[in-house]
Amino acid sequence: MEKNPDIIYYDNDGDFIDLKDVFFQCKSHWPWFLTSVVLCLCIGFLYLSIVPITHRSIAKIKIMDDSKELGLSVDALSLLGNNPKISLGNEMEILKSYRLLSQVVKELDLEVRYYTKTNLRTSEIWPPPFTVTDSILGFLEERENQYRIRVTPFGFTVIDEKGDVFTIDGHNSTKSVQGLPFGIKLLEKETAQKYRDMEFYVVLKPVKEAVIELSKELEVRTTDMNSEILYLVLEGESIRLNEAILNTIIEKFNQDGVLDRQLVSKRTLDFMDERLFYLSRELDSIEIQKKDFKQSNDLSHITADAELILQKMSAADNEVFRTQTQISLCGLLKETISDKDVYNLLPVNLGLGDSSINTLISEYNQLVLKREELMASAGDNNPLLAMLSEQLGKVKLNIVTTLNTYQGQLEVSLTKLNQERDHSNLMFSQIPEKEKVLRAIERRQDLKEKLFLLLLQKREEAAINLAITEPSIKIVDYGLTSMEPVSPDKRIVMAISAFCGAIIPLAMVFLRTFLNTKINDRLDLEKIAPEIPILGEVPYIEGKKKFGEFNDGSVLAESFMILAVNINYLLPEKDNSEGQIIYVTSAIQGEGKTTTALNLSLAYARMKKKVLLVGSDLRNPQLHTYFNVDKSITGLADYLHNPEMDWQECVHEMYDENKDHKVCFGGIILPNAPEVLSRGAFARFIATVKSEFEYIIVDTAPTILVTDTFLISKYADVTIYLTRLGFTDKRLLGFSKDLSRTQKLPNMTYLINDVVGNKSYRYNNYGYGYNSGNTTKSWYRRILKSVGALT
Repeated sequence: MEKNPDIIYYDNDGDFIDLKDVFFQCKSHWPWFLTSVVLCLCIGFLYLSIVPITHRSIAKIKIMDDSKELGLSVDALSLLGNNPKISLGNEMEILKSYRLLSQVVKELDLEVRYYTKTNLRTSEIWPPPFTVTDSILGFLEERENQYRIRVTPFGFTVIDEKGDVFTIDGHNSTKSVQGLPFGIKLLEKETAQKYRDMEFYVVLKPVKEAVIELSKELEVRTTDMNSEILYLVLEGESIRLNEAILNTIIEKFNQDGVLDRQLVSKRTLDFMDERLFYLSRELDSIEIQKKDFKQSNDLSHITADAELILQKMSAADNEVFRTQTQISLCGLLKETISDKDVYNLLPVNLGLGDSSINTLISEYNQLVLKREELMASAGDNNPLLAMLSEQLGKVKLNIVTTLNTYQGQLEVSLTKLNQERDHSNLMFSQIPEKEKVLRAIERRQDLKEKLFLLLLQKREEAAINLAITEPSIKIVDYGLTSMEPVSPDKRIVMAISAFCGAIIPLAMVFLRTFLNTKINDRLDLEKIAPEIPILGEVPYIEGKKKFGEFNDGSVLAESFMILAVNINYLLPEKDNSEGQIIYVTSAIQGEGKTTTALNLSLAYARMKKKVLLVGSDLRNPQLHTYFNVDKSITGLADYLHNPEMDWQECVHEMYDENKDHKVCFGGIILPNAPEVLSRGAFARFIATVKSEFEYIIVDTAPTILVTDTFLISKYADVTIYLTRLGFTDKRLLGFSKDLSRTQKLPNMTYLINDVVGNKSYRYNNYGYGYNSGNTTKSWYRRILKSVGALT
């Protein structure tokens, strides 16, 4: 057998796909592809009309380094073992913390969301034309509630989830009606007419749920962990709401950082205010005491005799004053840190002469700040917290020890100074006692005044530090939104829709191809049984099975004319004038062998050949149905049952216009068909008719169901094995291959029946001949047939 070069041939073990075959299968179902693509594009367009449009807003901030605020250089921090780098991870967590975001939710009322519906899309609006006012404290339940609100000329109509309808009179009602936990207030009077008869959706949710949703929607990221820039990204339906949320988050975050920086200065101010209050009271008391003493003792000025001694005493008094001042400051600090379990910030730069104490106080304040920051995010049992507490206790003990040592030194110095003052007093014993008392009062007054001025100066310094506290962040960009939405992306949605529209029918074609066990086209035969030649293809003509007339010029008639010519190339050449025996058989019933045998005989008769059509299917004869004669008409079975009868009694002339065509029907149904066929009567019948006719077309029984065909197969010159597209199972072809290989059916060839126009790749697109006509179906009928073929 010569193979067609236009076809991809497969070995029996081949397991790959012919893309050309797949292309032709898809091409045959182009209406379904077109319908699927159009339908999916419509679905994609509908999706774009329904899904809310989401925009992306981005804000950028720079985290400021607070090491400058502490007054320490990077080198100093490095020596202390601290990393001066900003921890962006901590800042990102603070930005997404519940504490911070809850402030944003409460300030912007994000627990109440407002929506409006335009056409098919429900979109969030902000700012809304009206606001929901909380008339009952804590009206939000633990679940989400949704209400429909319609603006009317006289107020609002509210419908809850249960379908209950409520009417609120007036557009500025802050009081709720019975059954509603809120009131509604219109923001602008003119919006009542603008939004008249429009329906809005209001969703109320718990604050906790609103904060958690915002935390999920908010994205905080950085391009480089070594950078100080943070990006705040938020996606939502409303551009203005997105930007407002981002800007509010930045504001709250900055305020939180500034408050942390101001905490030390505020604690110092509080301490100074407290001490100044007590000192002012003491000064008032001393001045009153001095006034009373002078009035009662009639004192005015110190005598000239004591001026020299007073100068000496003055020097000693100055030293005493300085020493007592230091002792007082030490006492104040000791009172402040007296509680072992309380770790509060200590005032700095009080004027102590010992610089080591000031250094310890600064170190202690830094540890207190770290501990308070850690306590805000960690539990009481946190190991790091315990370590800081232990370190604070050690530093506090060190401060107390240092203060005690320094105070001891001061007391020793004070003792010496007192000795010198006593010596001066001894020398000043001649000065009246009253002058001595007055000087004592004045000394105490001077001491308190200087202490008061010192504290007042330190307070002003702390107030300045509080007032000029630097912000914790620098805003690089406020919330900015691109006008191009992030979702849905029209190009992607329509591309996916078009892809789905093409892939769905393609998948169905593949599924139909791989799950279908029927023969679908000529390639199936060539793949499975390439060694058996294919005689031709018989087209499917709707409503037409056989020739109408002998001069019929239809496609069906021309196809059988071609088939008759092709058979002649397979028939053996004979020297005598004996006719050719052509068997028409199939694997099972219903594959069209009787119709094919009839049309083939008519094709030979049309070629002016003497033809005899024999119905040898004695079990289920069907040939009589094509001529509208009774099943019991005399036929082959009668001759085989009674070989003495004349064979011509079995042959009937069914066409008056063509005397060359004769028919031998099957005859009566015999119960022992295999037995009568195996007798010599059938051989004699064949031998007789071969001498009278040029072509004997024998319609045989199916080969799988019965053995009748094998009993008479040896008389055939050519065996046409019929297959029917969409009907013959591929698994049955293995049986036909065995028949050809074992020569049970001599000179066997395949004939493909019921080939639809789009299944034939040879001549289905061309029309030629008499009355060929145009068999192209309308586009809608092709779509319906494609859908039916797929299903």
